[in-house]
Amino acid sequence: MAKDTPPRWDHRMQQRLARGEAAALGELYDRFASLVHMLAHRVLDDDAAADQVTREVFGYVWENPDAYDPKQGSMRSWMAKLTNSQAVHRLRQSEAAALADGRGGSPEELELKVRRAAVAARADYIVTSMPAPLRAALERAYHQHMDYRQTAEDLGVSEDEARRRLRLGLQLLSTAHSRPLEGSSPPGYGRSS
Repeated sequence: MAKDTPPRWDHRMQQRLARGEAAALGELYDRFASLVHMLAHRVLDDDAAADQVTREVFGYVWENPDAYDPKQGSMRSWMAKLTNSQAVHRLRQSEAAALADGRGGSPEELELKVRRAAVAARADYIVTSMPAPLRAALERAYHQHMDYRQTAEDLGVSEDEARRRLRLGLQLLSTAHSRPLEGSSPPGYGRSS
């Protein structure tokens, strides 16, 4: 996963992109391409489609650097939100086309698949956007199967702090089922290519 970036970096990156600095786009790509691709693949379960979404997201950022507002959150979370929105949009398009061609199931199955993908995308967005200390605690508990004591020791915090971080992180993740991804694709974004 990409490293957290200070807000100052995000603001400078936006300014560089707005000036049309190709090197800024390269730096942004180096920092976030694996995150964008991973999030798109999580929704689409297809490497080629995830590659396409990755290109579309970076193309959108290049063409619309002013769409990012540093006051609304980090560039990392904005990139994740763009990716999730585009990936869910692409999934809906491909599933609807399969349904129209008789290759898919029922309209209800299509909606269920899209809803599940949207929940997964929202969960990924929440994890990507949460503060690094919460994310680090959850990653140790989930991916490394550590309990709160091991997490505390590994992070160099008290057991109470580790429990607090895990509890708050899980509370944030629990909202993935209760709320859809906020907002829709930006104007002109998400058109089929």
